[in-house]
Amino acid sequence: MSVAVGEKSLSELSIRALTDADRGWLRDIIRQQWGSEIVVSRGHTYDPASLPGFVAEQDAQVAGVATYHVEGEACELVTIDSLIEGRGIGTALIEAVAGAARTASCLRLWLVTTNDNVDALRLYQKRGFRLSALYPDAIAQSRTLKPEIPLSGAYGIPIRDEIVLEMRLDVDEK
Repeated sequence: MSVAVGEKSLSELSIRALTDADRGWLRDIIRQQWGSEIVVSRGHTYDPASLPGFVAEQDAQVAGVATYHVEGEACELVTIDSLIEGRGIGTALIEAVAGAARTASCLRLWLVTTNDNVDALRLYQKRGFRLSALYPDAIAQSRTLKPEIPLSGAYGIPIRDEIVLEMRLDVDEK
């Protein structure tokens, strides 16, 4: 899959499936971006480097990565990291995961983010996700599983709540 990158660059962004050869550097990125090698979502811990996913590459360099977990008719977008902002990398990775979810006969793509992640909330909603649940003070429980979760995040906002967003895959919600 190849996605044309915006006017900011003349090169193309390519998306490919994660391979076993990617697992080492993926662990490093997860540690850098998420504070440890695990992530917590609704009380469940994941090792993203062991999950299926996609890599975005531009000019032969890693520009982003996403991991996901399929369970039944639902696919959770576990991690997504765009290493270069404003070039469509996040969008391309979301589209790749949605495609994999459809291939796996999933009817729903969902994710969890925190209340401080306002830039991601904007991105997800513009890409067709809808707010589906709010879990006030859920991060206190998550910190028992992952003490590395900071007390405050983007823009100095205290990290307290989990927000679930979802996209129905059986209908086009663009």
